[in-house]
Amino acid sequence: MNADPARARHRALTVPVSLLDRSRTREGEAAATGLRNTVARARRAERLGFHRFWVAEHHAVPGIASGSPPVLMAQIAAETSQIRVGSGGVMLPNHSPMVVAEQARMLQALHPGRIDLGVGRSLGFTAPVRRALGVERYGPERFAEDLTALVDYLHDEGPVTAMPRGVAAPPVLVLVTRSGLAVAARLGLPVVVGGPVLHGDLAPLEDYRRSFRPRPGRSEPEIVISLDVMIADTADQARDLLLPEAWAMAESRATGAFPPLRPDPPERLTPKQQSVIEQQLQMAVHGTPEQVLAELNALVERTGASEVLASTSTYDLDALAAADAALAALAPGR
Repeated sequence: MNADPARARHRALTVPVSLLDRSRTREGEAAATGLRNTVARARRAERLGFHRFWVAEHHAVPGIASGSPPVLMAQIAAETSQIRVGSGGVMLPNHSPMVVAEQARMLQALHPGRIDLGVGRSLGFTAPVRRALGVERYGPERFAEDLTALVDYLHDEGPVTAMPRGVAAPPVLVLVTRSGLAVAARLGLPVVVGGPVLHGDLAPLEDYRRSFRPRPGRSEPEIVISLDVMIADTADQARDLLLPEAWAMAESRATGAFPPLRPDPPERLTPKQQSVIEQQLQMAVHGTPEQVLAELNALVERTGASEVLASTSTYDLDALAAADAALAALAPGR
């Protein structure tokens, strides 16, 4: 989706901008290279002035190298000095809330004031992965229970003390779908939303704001929007840069395996796969800097978001670096 540059009413984004990196692997490269690319991108993101840099949790996915956000966060925080480092997110079905709390506290103790804890409820991508993780059913109520326990441990209100003691609780943000919004509102937590919620009926976001229950340290609801953002010299170039990720998504829908990024499309694309690709492109914001600025500001105004979390990836690392630099140049105060 592209916007007319004339719609831009600002010279910069009206909210801070951050990056979410999923440690994508690339065809012909070792998976470990994806992790090193993530760390290098985080160092660059700090130099460019991004607000946060988040990493993700995926298991047994050929196209994604990171299965342990706390380990990767520790490395990134150690190789940077100012940028906030977070998880987008730690998946609570896979972990005890006590363990998640202690991992977050350890990171916060080592890097005070720089750690964010984004959490979600997604299960493994396929049935064998879910069996390997030991969780095949996980409903909203279980998520609410685990999320409550996690927050209690972080604030020294649990049945035992999460260590290390005496560490300020890092912010907890909830990666949500429609049902997750109600849980986050009930617990008084900020949310990260993406996908159809951003482009369809805004009633779920309005319900979240209306039902939000303030808690100590969090008196107002907060919404971070997360989506693919790609900037290039032309709209066509930006669209082409999004294709490797779209090809991977289309292939995963057909095979159940999310593949590494590749420079060229699969040999044959079925009409159904082509439809998935077009849907992916429509959900992204892409174009020239002026087009992306206009569309992101319009989306922020429409949703009332306080931050943009860009989750972009592409096969060409140089093009990705250029896109990051162009996005950073749109940030407030630049």
